[in-house]
Amino acid sequence: MARLTGGAAFLAAVRARGFPGVAALVVEDLHRGERLVELQGARAFPAASTIKVPLLVHALQRVQAGALNLGARVPVPADARVPGAGVLHELDGGLAPTVRDLLTLMIVVSDNTATNLVIDLLGEAAFNAWLQAEGLRGTHLVGPLQRPPHLQNPAQRRGERNRTCADDQVTLLSRLARGELLNPELTALALDVLSRQQVRPILARHLPYTVDGTLSVRVASKSGELRGVRHDVGVVWLPRPLVVAVLSEGGADAREHPDNTDERALAGALWPVLDALGHTVPGDILPE
Repeated sequence: MARLTGGAAFLAAVRARGFPGVAALVVEDLHRGERLVELQGARAFPAASTIKVPLLVHALQRVQAGALNLGARVPVPADARVPGAGVLHELDGGLAPTVRDLLTLMIVVSDNTATNLVIDLLGEAAFNAWLQAEGLRGTHLVGPLQRPPHLQNPAQRRGERNRTCADDQVTLLSRLARGELLNPELTALALDVLSRQQVRPILARHLPYTVDGTLSVRVASKSGELRGVRHDVGVVWLPRPLVVAVLSEGGADAREHPDNTDERALAGALWPVLDALGHTVPGDILPE
């Protein structure tokens, strides 16, 4: 029997680990732009917090164009505070973080309140038009995150969700990391913020840490989760740098917990594929 590789190997492994849902995986060689794995790349998934990656890039493009100022302060009204990930909704009133702070909070701790303030700055229609202009046609912002029903727009009340696909996430991250979307200073800022994400459930799950507590391989990533939905997208600087998007839905474990069985299955199935494609030294990746 032929040895399974790439997307087939990932799918077989994730099934063997008991994952009951649907998964997509796209992997690209960062420097060559060559697609190495394409599994369900165009399939639409609920975006969850991966919608924050294009929001970050578009906001920094607006900074580059002079339409936004990273140092400008943005008030946080009481009715802008929403639950879920982040810290702004837990803090006292009267805050006015900078635009840079909002972008950092949006990515590093996945702050939903900060994200909605960024959406307000960009404008929903303008952001969706930008997605189309950039060719990211599988990604769409339906509306702000975690709004209570009386503040949701009609599409949200119909049950529509922000959506994305693995193809779009890899295309955007590849262009970002290659310096095709922003000037060098803002490219470095975007990748630095993505490298400081505090939740790393899949892409960095099996990478060892150095003695000072940092990852042994640089990873610039953004995860996302909803009930039954587990995503992770990013750039992994293995000896052969890779851009990766793994998206999934239909998972069985609703827990927000480090031992979430869906995340364990996805990460465990993913890393042998990336280990082979990234030309890592055998044993560099920690098994689970």
